[in-house]
Amino acid sequence: MVFVPQHVFADRHRQLREFMEENGLEAVIVSEPNNFYMLSGFHLDVEPWERPVALVIPRAAEPFMVMNELSTHHLMMAEERGSLFVRDYAIYLEHPRSFPRTYTRDRWAHLLAEKLRSRGIRGGRFGVEGTGPAALEAVMPEAQFVDVTARLVRMREDKYPEELEIMRRCAELTDWGQDRYMELVKPGELVAAFDLKIAALLAEEGARRYPEARWEVRVFSLSGPASAAPHGTGADCGARFSAGDVVVNIIIGRLAGLVVENERTLFLGAPKDDLRRRAFETATAACEAAAAQMVAGNTVANADAAAQRVIEEAGFGEYIRHRTGHGMGIKGHEFPEDMPFNYRPFRENEVFSCEPGIYIYGVGGFRHDDTVIVGKDRPEVITRRSKRLEDQIVPI
Repeated sequence: MVFVPQHVFADRHRQLREFMEENGLEAVIVSEPNNFYMLSGFHLDVEPWERPVALVIPRAAEPFMVMNELSTHHLMMAEERGSLFVRDYAIYLEHPRSFPRTYTRDRWAHLLAEKLRSRGIRGGRFGVEGTGPAALEAVMPEAQFVDVTARLVRMREDKYPEELEIMRRCAELTDWGQDRYMELVKPGELVAAFDLKIAALLAEEGARRYPEARWEVRVFSLSGPASAAPHGTGADCGARFSAGDVVVNIIIGRLAGLVVENERTLFLGAPKDDLRRRAFETATAACEAAAAQMVAGNTVANADAAAQRVIEEAGFGEYIRHRTGHGMGIKGHEFPEDMPFNYRPFRENEVFSCEPGIYIYGVGGFRHDDTVIVGKDRPEVITRRSKRLEDQIVPI
């Protein structure tokens, strides 16, 4: 099986307890889905705004969860396969009924307060995301909430070796998808349907390699002039590939809760002109230059500056539309979200996307996206599909 091992979650709880001790907190309470997974091993199957949930890590007692009954069997299955770290959970009902007699949706905070009191916690300072659960404040007026979002963000930025290994495996799957893409793409095909075809092949390959893992994939392509819009035109349902198009394809995989981005620019037939060829080569050089900066101790903003320098020196500066990259991990767009104005040093074992782009309206977009692990002495680019022009031309 492929999932984050239990000792990773145990170490995160240890770190949080030390943090609580230093800051006088009784417990940390989280409900945001990505933080929930980071600390429990459970992928939330409900939206917390609709069905409130809470993961509670006390400073001096065992952790627990308060969950909606919709998650009952998901929790049991996670426990059976060994991926659930927090195994003490209380469940409230969706609506009133005569049996069993227990807490219902309207009283979920009462259940949370009861579980806290069972661990000897009747008030005090709680670390929370943002302002915390107002429902708990109503039933436990002694509670005070302290925003610990920054600490949780830091924990998500720094990856464990086991997480990096999962991301490497995920990257291998996305490279496999890139190879299938280049083999099968052809003019005339409906772009949206082709994306689903590649996603289906990736679903089958993921199931073959990791049959008991959680594997999610998205494939999203932009062809021709539409590729000049980094996230699509907003109304391109009927778009088809055409001979001579420049295509930006996006393959995003999530294996065992960890995300990898893998994007390439390709041509359906040889590039139409020198402009397209130069834009491609410049985008490739910018991607390589930015990735080379992702070394522990170097300033994060230097990666963005390196890409910008390459693009501007090639005469394409006016066609930059976004930063070079962002953090990767539990979310696709993970922390840190900012590169150009982030002047802290890279830390070893952080993971970033590296995706500087050139977008020429009426012509197309030119962007490769690699997922890069920050190394002590050199970066590790884990998405390895070739970016050479000759390998990115589809013969037609």
